[in-house]
Formats: sequence, C-alpha cells, structure tokens
Amino acid sequence: MASVLGTSSKAILASRLLSSPTSKPSAPSLTLTPGQSNGKKFYGGIGIHGKRGRSQFHVAVTNVATDVSSVEQAQKLAAKESQRPVYPFPAIVGQDEMKLCLLLNVIDPKIGGVMIMGDRGTGKSTTVRSLVDLLPEIKVVAGDPYNSDPEDPESMGMEVRESTMKGEKLPVVLAKINMVDLPLGATEDRVCGTIDIEKALTEGVKAFEPGLLAKANRGILYVDEVNLLDDHLVDVLLDSAASGWNTVEREGISISHPARFILIGSGNPEEGELRPQLLDRFGMHAQVGTVRDAELRVKIVEERARFDRNPKEFRESYKAEQEKLQQQITSARSSLPSVQIDHDFKVKISKVCSELNVDGLRGDIVTNRAAKALAALKGRDKVSSEDIATVIPNCLRHRLRKDPLESIDSGLLVIEKFYEVFG
Repeated sequence: MASVLGTSSKAILASRLLSSPTSKPSAPSLTLTPGQSNGKKFYGGIGIHGKRGRSQFHVAVTNVATDVSSVEQAQKLAAKESQRPVYPFPAIVGQDEMKLCLLLNVIDPKIGGVMIMGDRGTGKSTTVRSLVDLLPEIKVVAGDPYNSDPEDPESMGMEVRESTMKGEKLPVVLAKINMVDLPLGATEDRVCGTIDIEKALTEGVKAFEPGLLAKANRGILYVDEVNLLDDHLVDVLLDSAASGWNTVEREGISISHPARFILIGSGNPEEGELRPQLLDRFGMHAQVGTVRDAELRVKIVEERARFDRNPKEFRESYKAEQEKLQQQITSARSSLPSVQIDHDFKVKISKVCSELNVDGLRGDIVTNRAAKALAALKGRDKVSSEDIATVIPNCLRHRLRKDPLESIDSGLLVIEKFYEVFG
C-alpha cells in the first residue's frame, strides 16, 4: 500500500508541475538520456536489448546513435576547451630529428612508430603530447569503441563488420586521431580490456569492456619510460603491434578486436635498455641530446616561461604556424600514394642494409616508407637521395647488432655506409 501511495503522490506532483503557470506548452519531444540497467541500454525510457531486439528496434537504434554521436561531439568540444593547454609543436626548437620522425609517422602510420631515447629534461614527453593538435581528422563509425573505419574491414570491430555485411547503413562522423597514454602502472586488464564473466554466464552475452588498446586503434599509443614497462605488458604490445589485433581470453570466452596503432615510446638510456624484440618493432629511432648552444638554451627557457605565464596567449602567437603545418600534413597524407621511388634507390637501400648486417627486412621496408613520406611532406612526387640520407639513420641505427667495443655512434656508421653505397 505504501508503494502505491508513493507512486500516486509522484503522479499528482508531476501533474501539478505540468499545469503550473510557469510551464509553457511545447511540442512533444524525446530527450535522449543514455543509461544502463540489467544489461539493457535505455534511451528516453525505451529499453533496447543488445541482440535479441535488434531487428525490432533497428531504425530507432540508428537514429539514436546519430543523435548520441552529435552529443558526444559537443561534449568533446567542451572538454577540449576546458582541458590543460598543450605546448605548441612549432614552438619546440633544437629537437628537429625527433620532430621529423613524429611527423613522418603521422603522414604514414605504416612506418611503425618512433622510439625516442635521450637525456632527461630534453622535452621528449612535451614534444609527443604537442603532436595532438596536429593530428588530422579521420572517418569513424559513430559511437563505436574501436574507432572503426567505415571503409576498411581490417580496421572494423566485429559488430560493425557484421552490420556492414548485412548492408546496414552506419552513422559516420569525423574525429581526430586518438592519442592514448599508457601509464607504467597499468594492469593487463586495463590495457587489453575485460570480460564480464557473470553477465556472460547469466545472460549468455559477451559483455566486453574495451581497454586502452581498443581506444588506440587507428591512433597513437604513447608509452613514457617504455624501458621500465613490465615484461608481460611489453609482450602484449608486441603481439598487438605485430598482428594488428588484440585477443582477450577469459574462462573459455574469446573476444578479438582491431588494435592498429602508431607505437611511440620514450625513455632514458641510463635507466636500462629495451629488449631487442621490442626495439625492432619501432619503425624509427630518434636520439635526443641536451642543447649545448647557450643562445638556444636561453630562447627555450624564455619561451617556456612565456607559456607558463599565459598559455592561451602563447598558443595564439603560434596559431598561424600551427595551421600551416596542419595543412602540410593533410596535403602530404593525400599525396603520399602518388609518390614514387626509383628502383635504383631501392636496390641501394637494400645494399646498405645488407652490408650493415641488419637482421630481417624491416629496415628496408621502413626506409622506403619514410623516404616517401618525407618527399610528400616537402610537396614532391619523387624521392631524392637527400630524402633517403635524412631518414636512413633513424630507420637503421636501432637495428644494428651491438658491439661493446665500438666507440662510434651507430647512426654515424649508417651515414658512412650510405655515402659509400650512394657515392
């Protein structure tokens, strides 16, 4: 009886509120308020089952996804305005090698990422995080946790792929490429994702909570102090980087999703070396040193002080350069497929790799890709020997076999061999 009275009193209160003079008559509208209850998704008070009611509520789900995606876009815009300001990429001086490696990987993600090793306090993390503003927009399926590409089945989650094969039209939005930070203390469940075993057993559905690898799909995964990362997480990254897929196995349940990402790592060599297997997975290797020129050091200190004093004004002063660089990257990405490299250059690149005893063929592949990306960045449709000379040390130096008695830097060995072969 008490529950009935409570319900009726709420109804009376609601009717009084609706009939109050302050309320204005309006056309009936549906307010979308996503929630979760007992395994159902609720939109505006309508409960929709995951698989069982798919055909019944197909049209409603599509419309809701589109509306929710627009709400999410508005939320992302508001979050961007309120988030911590990032140091502008063009404002970073004295680290041209590192900046070039990062830009080439944004232009061609298939290069395979960058390993940045150098002294502490040289701006490694600052430079990587400043890349966020330059990342171009890509097409993604709205509301999909894996940032599925609507045109490439290899980058689609299983549900999106099934819907595409059935001929369903999926809502598509433009979104910036993701950059995901992988903290050193992250657990394997947080990285790979988790399966809700209880829900799987009671309701018979695969309730999967995506992890950081899902979020990083078609984006960038950044690992600061990568040489301090736990070995089991290193193995997970190796598997995902090699196959482009992440598989989670729990209690007889298996779920796979695409995990194609640009792997960027940074670290201090004094804190330990990386395992050769992981080092080989990085397409390029940038060495960062402390700036020795006194005038340049003063400029860096002054610019940093200006940024700390008024970040918004400082970012505004670099807005024109930032936009110019964004246009360069967008143009380079679109023109990359048309860039050509002579067969003679390909043979010479492979000869350099062979004479340096580089294991495998990744060095050859990455050098060709990086040289083409650099030519595209410079606005040319043909690779020159200067392009190859610029990128080949970064592509091969970490692939050479270590000689403890060798005093010369491995990058200089690569350059010497390059000039010997290319003349």
